[in-house]
Amino acid sequence: MHYMVVERFRAGEAAPVYRRFAERGRLAPEGLEYISSWVNLKLGVCYQVMACDDPSLLQSWMANWEDLVEFEVVPVVTSAEAASTVSL
Repeated sequence: MHYMVVERFRAGEAAPVYRRFAERGRLAPEGLEYISSWVNLKLGVCYQVMACDDPSLLQSWMANWEDLVEFEVVPVVTSAEAASTVSL
């Protein structure tokens, strides 16, 4: 399953997030796969696509960052997958 993870940096501050990432890495448990990410131009929100079979892995990962980031998690499918399920 793929997830769009919206990360809102607390107080809109990206520096503490990037500092921890530089020092400790993504801090993701085995089985949680990082796909890609984008950050808004004000550097206050990150949009990440993550993949895993066990949603508890997301919870474990987010626990490592919740002091710096507020999370919103949305299960997603690719456009091709969505199109294949739509009756035309």
